[in-house]
Amino acid sequence: MDRRALEGLLRSIQDGNLSAKEGVDPVLEALGTAGQLDLGHSRLDTDREERCGHAEVVYGEGKSPEELVEICGALMEAHGRFLATRVQPAGRVALARAMDVDVDDRAGTAVGGTLPEAAGDVAIISAGTSDGAVAREAAVTARFLGAAVEQIPDVGVAGIHRILSVAPRIREANVIVVVAGMEGALPSVVGGLVDRPVIAVPTSVGYGASLGGVAALLGMLNSCASGVTVVNIDNGFGAGFAAAQINRQIVRAAQSGRSRTS
Repeated sequence: MDRRALEGLLRSIQDGNLSAKEGVDPVLEALGTAGQLDLGHSRLDTDREERCGHAEVVYGEGKSPEELVEICGALMEAHGRFLATRVQPAGRVALARAMDVDVDDRAGTAVGGTLPEAAGDVAIISAGTSDGAVAREAAVTARFLGAAVEQIPDVGVAGIHRILSVAPRIREANVIVVVAGMEGALPSVVGGLVDRPVIAVPTSVGYGASLGGVAALLGMLNSCASGVTVVNIDNGFGAGFAAAQINRQIVRAAQSGRSRTS
């Protein structure tokens, strides 16, 4: 039931053409189905953009190619664009055949529709080239949500001069996402160089004692650098999403300040 139908129902009750008891069932039915689209295999949260500022994003892993095509098509129709993450090769092929989509094989993402104008400044840095897939997922996510993004790869602490050489650049960013595996030391170094929010992403890159990213996760959680926030192992999406939300608030504050002084 849309807004117009609900207003009509309430008006009928107000005018006495419908009793309150007769109006209960339609209202309960509307409340039960509002804000969702039932596809049979999935229930899309169509109100999420209004509540949270961003539409639902599709987690592709475990979904069949046919389910992905139907879900992404419905999101495209509802919002004019969509983002799917962790999309397996068969799913990426199916989406590319079904619609106009930008597929990033390294990130495992698929993006459809028109992206918002890029604004602000999110820097995504990675310790090594092997961390690139997770860093790329973060970059695709942040850009989808409207952030201007720059990736700075391969500046890990094994060659400390590399991160020092880009320190002036990352100090300019609104938010910094730091992606690292092995022992996960890079976010602590970055956190000691900047006065910006730092979002650390541990990756599963590393030899046996890295325990699939647990060593990097614990190292980041125990960082002595103040202001370092940590997401889950290999969660480039979560880091990119959080960075975009912080960046958006900074952009809005800057725009509000300009409008008050103009």
